[in-house]
Amino acid sequence: MSEIEETGNEQEYVLGTAEDELVRLGFQHQLWLAEAVRAWERAGFGQGDLLLDVGCGPGYVSFELARLVGSSGQVIAVDMSQRFINHLREQIQVRRVSNIKTMIGDVGQLDIAERSVDGAYARWVLCFVEHAEAVVAAVARALRPGKAFVVQDYFNYEAAVIAPKDEIFDHVFKVVAQSFRMRQGNPDVGSYVPAMMERCGLEVREINSLSRIARPGTALWKWPETFFQNYLPVLVEMKLISQSERQTFERLWAERSSNAGAFFCTPPMVEVIGVKR
Repeated sequence: MSEIEETGNEQEYVLGTAEDELVRLGFQHQLWLAEAVRAWERAGFGQGDLLLDVGCGPGYVSFELARLVGSSGQVIAVDMSQRFINHLREQIQVRRVSNIKTMIGDVGQLDIAERSVDGAYARWVLCFVEHAEAVVAAVARALRPGKAFVVQDYFNYEAAVIAPKDEIFDHVFKVVAQSFRMRQGNPDVGSYVPAMMERCGLEVREINSLSRIARPGTALWKWPETFFQNYLPVLVEMKLISQSERQTFERLWAERSSNAGAFFCTPPMVEVIGVKR
């Protein structure tokens, strides 16, 4: 297959593309990889497939999919961030991987040949884009009949829980969701994905809930902690929380982190598998 042409301009992620975000995304990927792999298996992804990694970011999923499809298959990694795509390309060279091709731009507007793809995957992508259904429609056009699009994304984001509860925790989750909406995202997008798929010519085969409980001292407990470290300063800068509120949140989070009875319930996610009719 020939090299895919770059299109589009660099756009900044809601959470940024700096080095600390690269590290956080890598940690996040490892924590949620098992859920992704199980979905890929049920979707029928396998050796020799041409798979689309929708909103690939720095490419952590791309390399997993590349191993899955093997030397006879290929992964098309699509993202709007030049910085992330550059990172992915560097890693492709370092790891000497030959079955990942990159594309820069909005997947909802890119020219991908109809009925050319054997599967597609998007995790925490649709919640950050303005026109989520355009992305679903583009993927649906690209899929071969009988092939699947797997989406794992947020719904009812504000239902995340840090326990023992405190009003500052609820407030921060509320303004995080607000910050996504201010940048044309939708932290409840998972609620609409099945209907989007049906409108775009995909038969919804599965709808599953993804929610996990983390306790202090576990790797999963560190996941929200790395997010708060990166994003609370952004919320202060956006004037969605005050510096005092940030400090209160951090103090109470530290207290929960040393409390054996505390737990964190992750923001609710929905997993949807749609198959091209």
